[in-house]
Amino acid sequence: MEHQKPTAGKFALNYGLILGLVMLSISVIMYVTGMALEGVQWPVFIYYILFPIIIMYGISQYKKNNANTLSIGDAMKVGLAIAIISALVYVVWIFIFNYVIDPEFTAQSMEMVKDKMLENPNMTEEQIDQSLEWMEMFSSPAAASAGWIAMSLFFGLIYSLIGGLVMRSNPS
Repeated sequence: MEHQKPTAGKFALNYGLILGLVMLSISVIMYVTGMALEGVQWPVFIYYILFPIIIMYGISQYKKNNANTLSIGDAMKVGLAIAIISALVYVVWIFIFNYVIDPEFTAQSMEMVKDKMLENPNMTEEQIDQSLEWMEMFSSPAAASAGWIAMSLFFGLIYSLIGGLVMRSNPS
């Protein structure tokens, strides 16, 4: 009986959705508990830990379902697709959150950051204004989404390559 190669898309969709929902859940929890407005970052580290784990697991499941064979190219396809799908799930959340759920959130967080900067006696008014200008430019939903997708692809590439090198089938 001839082996039929599975599609990378099936694995990428499943694990990409899981990874995207993990980040979305972390974001919702941070918002509901007030951690997001306070600038608390530790919950996001949970995602940073799960990101490579889920990519590697998705690649390993692909290999398992592919007669225990894996090329670096297949690992890259699966891993990058997981990364982009998870990023797109989160990007949809970013737009829904910023335009529907709490359109004032960005302004509120900018105000909190400004207050914290004003408490710093080593920062001049000019430095504060320049910092806030940069933050405003990069905190728009479009810029945040583009940055999130780019970072997901970058780290997805790295982890996919590592997974592919570690799990690849040895040529006979």
